[in-house]
Amino acid sequence: MVRLPLTPAEVERGRRLGALLRRERGERPMLDTALAAGVSPETLRKIESGRVATPAFPTIAAIADVLGLSLDSVWAEISAGAPRTRGASTTRSSVA
Repeated sequence: MVRLPLTPAEVERGRRLGALLRRERGERPMLDTALAAGVSPETLRKIESGRVATPAFPTIAAIADVLGLSLDSVWAEISAGAPRTRGASTTRSSVA
C-alpha cells in the first residue's frame, strides 16, 4: 500500500498536536507518560516533535487519557486556525 504525502495542513496539525501534548505533559517525564499510555517513549517523542503528524487514533486517545485531556479539547486545539472544508457557509447576507 502506498501512502500519500501529507498535505501542509496535516503537517501543521501534527505540529500543533505535538506542541499541545508536550505542553500538557509539563514536567512529567516522557518515559512515565509513554509507559502509562502503553506507547514507546520513542513514539511519544516523535509525536511531540511533529515527526509523526498523523498518529493512530488509539495512540492519541491513550496519551490524552494519561494527560487528563478530553479528545474534544485536543481536536478543538489542533484544528484551530485550520481551513474549514465541511459545513462552511459561503452565503453572504446583504445589507439593504
